[in-house]
Amino acid sequence: MSNAAENTTFIPAWLTPEQIDTVVVAFADGYGRLLGSRMTCRHFIRSVGKSGTHMCNYLLTVDIEMNPLPGYQLASWEQGYGDFHAVVDPTTLRVVPWQPRTAIVLCDLHHEDHTPVAPAPRQVLRRQLARLKKLGLGAEMGSELEFYVFENTYREAHDANYHELRPTSDYLIDYHVTQPTRDEHLMARLRNEMDEAGITVEGSKGEWGRGQQELNLLHADALEMADRHLLFKNGAKEIAAQEERSISFMAKLDENQAGNSFHLHTSLWDRAAEQNRFADAKSGEPTELFRHFLGGLQTYARELCYFFAPTVNSYKRYQAASWAPTSLVWAHDNRTTGFRVVGHGASLRIENRTPGRGRESVSCLCRHDCGRPEGHRGKARLR
Repeated sequence: MSNAAENTTFIPAWLTPEQIDTVVVAFADGYGRLLGSRMTCRHFIRSVGKSGTHMCNYLLTVDIEMNPLPGYQLASWEQGYGDFHAVVDPTTLRVVPWQPRTAIVLCDLHHEDHTPVAPAPRQVLRRQLARLKKLGLGAEMGSELEFYVFENTYREAHDANYHELRPTSDYLIDYHVTQPTRDEHLMARLRNEMDEAGITVEGSKGEWGRGQQELNLLHADALEMADRHLLFKNGAKEIAAQEERSISFMAKLDENQAGNSFHLHTSLWDRAAEQNRFADAKSGEPTELFRHFLGGLQTYARELCYFFAPTVNSYKRYQAASWAPTSLVWAHDNRTTGFRVVGHGASLRIENRTPGRGRESVSCLCRHDCGRPEGHRGKARLR
């Protein structure tokens, strides 16, 4: 739901204080993190599910370490850092299988006059989907996520200054079955508990790096896919912590190892989601719409890299012969290109291989030649 006036209370039968005692009310920040509050089930049912809650507006104007940054019109010290109105989207309410008696729901951020907060990531996506809808189209997307698994806990990694972490495999394990069994206690939980949360996992496998894994989420409507992607990454870290492991989605953890990519699969469909408009209904061949969409990705790749590669670390991933693209070209079923065209007919889609949302200890929105703000500590964070 896009505004507060449209929001109505929706309480499913399973959401009772006898079954659920904690509800996490959260939103996505600019770094793809879940931020929000925990509350009792009773308070959520009586109040927040209907009227929403409030969260400080500085949360969209911070660096990765949560330090407020200057220069924003949205929120500042001069304006006093007020509140956003967090309006619950009841369609996102779900049980959190990896936490006892817990549910989670996502919010849309609004100003106090009930207008949406335009820079909020979920609102940015909503605007683009609204433009597509006017053209009689919708977008289907699917996420492929790569991450490293370490035998160190998050606290141990912090205490070691994130150096000499021990990966859970001793050699490259791309598509191996035996060696990744070391991680199966973790990976099985990710697949099964995400499925219980309504986040369908197509499968997981070993990746090219030592201790590196890949997990693919089944495609869905673009907004639903974004929500699932966000919830998966947050839940994966929580499950890893429970297993006394740590994982990192950072784009380039080690210059001698493969980077972590986020391969984004996209296709455009008619409004009823019955026909893939990238493929001709009769011949199955790529359509003019497909060619224009692919050409647009290439044309505006420079600007889109604010999203695909938002940090200095993101760019460190782009190295030759590392499975990361180094040129913005496309080809059919070619893993060396920035845009890989795969499938045919109803499954025809574009796999964008450029995204790698690595993060460093501080924001890279700086004015220094090193690409990082003055006074940085130079440490990579498992975020």
